[in-house]
Amino acid sequence: MTIERVSVLLVDDDEELCSLLARAMEREAIEMTAVHDAGSGLHRATTEPWSLVILDVMLPGGNGIETLAKIREKSKIPVIMLTARGEERYRIKGLEVGADDYVAKPFSPRELIARIRAILRRVPDQGVPDVFRVGDLHIDHNKRVVMQEGNPIELTSAEYEVLLVLVRAAGKTVSRDELAEKALGREVAFLDRSIDMHISNLRKKLGAKYGLAERIKSVRGAGYVYNAR
Repeated sequence: MTIERVSVLLVDDDEELCSLLARAMEREAIEMTAVHDAGSGLHRATTEPWSLVILDVMLPGGNGIETLAKIREKSKIPVIMLTARGEERYRIKGLEVGADDYVAKPFSPRELIARIRAILRRVPDQGVPDVFRVGDLHIDHNKRVVMQEGNPIELTSAEYEVLLVLVRAAGKTVSRDELAEKALGREVAFLDRSIDMHISNLRKKLGAKYGLAERIKSVRGAGYVYNAR
């Protein structure tokens, strides 16, 4: 299945890689535009309508982490970070700042396109009410807006999906594998800390406690539980 009318901005200074990915995405009906420095990437990511942004960590004129932070000040657009294999600190920092996912170089175009598809498949679930409350959260699922005591909570696409899976199973343990499959649309790899970082971000944004209990409790060796009572 191909994705129609999808526009992707790639920010990477490796022009050979950009050309390779452009050809691969064209075959999948994905329109890709490439820029090669941090300043151009930031400007175009925040002033033009894109379906998704792919952002390399190492860029001329700045780095991808700083660029992502500036994008997040203005936009909730889905962002995939590109990192060198083994650079865990960049992957963790990118997820902390608000990346939806990451892909480690070297990678195949098919892997990246699969990640793009997984993120863009996140459409409203017909089994979720349009508007509902869970504890102190008011969730408008059609608008993908989360309010807490009347205040909007700015969540990335991935954070919203992780939260949605947890609150739908409030009071029950959800495994990391299930969270990755339902929220990120992929299996969790060995030593992959994406889910853990999204959980950490949710705790910071929503508050670690709900009442006297942990809002999102870690269950050692099992997963996470959302407390709504």
